[in-house]
Amino acid sequence: SMSVVEHVREMAAAGLHSNVRLLSGLLLTMSGNNPELFSPSQKYQLLVYHADSLFHDKEYRNAVSKYTMALQQKKALSKTSKVRPSTGNAASTPQSQCLPSEIEVKYKMAECYTMLKQDKDAIAILDGIPSRQRTPKINMMLANLYKKAGQERSSVTSYKEVLRQCPLALDAILGLLSLSVKGAEVASMTINIIQSIPNLDWLSVWIKAYAFVHTGDNTRAINTICSLEKKSLLRDNVDLLGSLADLYFRAGDNKNSILKFEQAQMLDPYLIKGMDVYGYLLAREGRLEDVENLGCRLFNISDQHAEPWVVSGCHSFYSKRYSRALYLGAKAIQLNSNSVQALLLKGAALRNMGRVQEAIIHFREAIRLAPCRLDCYEGLIECYLASNSIREAMVMANNVYKTLGANAQTLTLLATVCLEDPVTQEKAKTLLDKALTQRPDYIKAVVKKAELLSREQKYEDGIALLRNALANQSDCVLHRILGDFLVAVNEYQEAMDQYSIALSLDPNDQKSLEGLQKMEKEESPTDATQEEDVDDMEGSGEEGDLEGSDSEAAQWADQEQWFGMQ
Repeated sequence: SMSVVEHVREMAAAGLHSNVRLLSGLLLTMSGNNPELFSPSQKYQLLVYHADSLFHDKEYRNAVSKYTMALQQKKALSKTSKVRPSTGNAASTPQSQCLPSEIEVKYKMAECYTMLKQDKDAIAILDGIPSRQRTPKINMMLANLYKKAGQERSSVTSYKEVLRQCPLALDAILGLLSLSVKGAEVASMTINIIQSIPNLDWLSVWIKAYAFVHTGDNTRAINTICSLEKKSLLRDNVDLLGSLADLYFRAGDNKNSILKFEQAQMLDPYLIKGMDVYGYLLAREGRLEDVENLGCRLFNISDQHAEPWVVSGCHSFYSKRYSRALYLGAKAIQLNSNSVQALLLKGAALRNMGRVQEAIIHFREAIRLAPCRLDCYEGLIECYLASNSIREAMVMANNVYKTLGANAQTLTLLATVCLEDPVTQEKAKTLLDKALTQRPDYIKAVVKKAELLSREQKYEDGIALLRNALANQSDCVLHRILGDFLVAVNEYQEAMDQYSIALSLDPNDQKSLEGLQKMEKEESPTDATQEEDVDDMEGSGEEGDLEGSDSEAAQWADQEQWFGMQ
């Protein structure tokens, strides 16, 4: 007949975790009260099955303590078993073969430690496993942990080990590329499998594409992924579309980015990855209702991912509710400490709340996680400018320009800093002209150039620049600035049209509203008094909102300490 421990093992194998937990708990008490009741190997098994059921109930700290006891029991077990002469496998009892694997126990412990955010302990326990005995999942977990801890060489070694064991481990390939291992070297590790299996010829192109992604060469990455996407067999792949959307976003082409995100979302209504960037783009465009709907949809899919919290936080941020945005960003970081978008959200909220030094810490961490993303550097540079550290901003902008290369985006970022210093106005001009030669429709460059022309009161030039930029695209800010320039040359009727277009694109654009109201006052001096009353009422309405967000600040403040605020 089966022993009671075998019954526990059978229930564990059958997935009856709650039943295992109760029975093993009772049996362990019996064993404590009478140490002779179970053999060392039976005690080891009971402890492991009990710990597994705790793990299943997400009680990680308790599980770790039981796994640790199990390993001690196993030590005692191997000491006693060494006494017996072993003649190869023949002598090993059938029972020892169904003992839970010690390596599996260590892997489970490492999982517990990562859930408890004790990465050092997780690394220590996996590191203790001799490299010959490490399974692919152990190597993969180690590689990710090393990478997170900044131990890049150990990380590379572990990823390579995963690929040696499983040459089609694509995430390990991405891991290597993200640690600046050359695409050619990575491809050479998979070449045998590509040649031996039909319909895998796309894989070398795929590796090439993501090598470009990780060196920050957005243009070639976009072209390479587009070439994959056109292949009939890989058409409509959600991962490729998501990567494309992200690359367009990095390249500052928000229109195409939004289009690709929409396409991906239509193909997979449960898509979560990348939706935080999508929400941010919609919020930037003033489409706050769409952002709200997206957030609700994502929360329905999963509230255990960072993305829904970030999307909701973007809605708060662009509604000027910074305390709430800060709380939501912190919650997202708690769920996923690698979420760049969450770090950027929290950093921007801190900056707008005047907590610039804390904001800087968040932007730096974002840069560490995504060294090829320009927006991380932009956030940091805005912090430096906000705290009048123009020199630090200049050093940073020059570094970005050197490391990411001279393209329209890095030229414009450097020009933005140069505009802040009276000494470097001419340099700013040269940089912006270079940027606009490369990309005449790059909105950020157009906006900065217009700012320069406005300072020099060259309104006609500004009007020409803006009309030219608006020929192929519609953008709220460009229409608004064109309105300002038209006012300066007394073209009131057309200025009103431009402000109206701007407001139709983004109904929340405060500056366009002010421009329009100013003009309406000038248009009808007779109704001026009446006009001002309306204005005052609106003003107080807005005040009320801001006060609301302050009392809200108090309300969120008690929550801050719970969410790993610095």
